[in-house]
Order: sequence, then structure tokens, then C-alpha cells
Amino acid sequence: MTENEIGKVIVDVAIAIHRALGSGLYEIVYEVVLTHELKKHGLKVDRQVPVSIEYDGIKFDEGFRADIIIENKVILELKSIESVTKANKKQVLTYLRLTGCSWATY
Repeated sequence: MTENEIGKVIVDVAIAIHRALGSGLYEIVYEVVLTHELKKHGLKVDRQVPVSIEYDGIKFDEGFRADIIIENKVILELKSIESVTKANKKQVLTYLRLTGCSWATY
């Protein structure tokens, strides 16, 4: 599947989860349920993936943890917030750059 095809599945599943559970729960709840649902759709899903970074020719294992990585192509950074900020967007763009994943649009 392409990143865009995966993105469509993610959005469809996320909407269904939101309709069923509503808003206001901790991120971990949505993470666990979303992971379960995406796996039911046959996708390879990994949670809380440690991602190392390289700086100045040195690999640091303490880079960051990706909330969810799907098919080793799509990174999900879950937020249980009222609105997405510029800082949230920059965080995800940095994750994409550091992992080599590409930006998906749908």
C-alpha cells in the first residue's frame, strides 16, 4: 500500500473510533484502540517505537519515540488536544525528516 492508501485507512478508522468513544480520553487509549483496528485491517503496526538520531556522526539511541508506525511508512503522532499547534506540526515534520518517511496527503 502507498502512504496515501494507508492514510485513508487511518482516517476512516480514526473517525469510526471517535464516533464510538468520543473525545477527551488519554492518548494511550486512542493509541491502543487505533493499533488494534489498524491490525484488523491487515496493516503492520508498531507502537512506541524508539527512533535513534544521528548527529555529528554519532548515533544517539535517545532520539524520540514514535507513537505509531504503520507498514514502516507512516508515522502517527497522536494528540488528545483541542487544536493542533504550529509546534505540533513542526514536531511531526522533524520526525518525518529524521526517519526518512514521506509526507502523505489524502
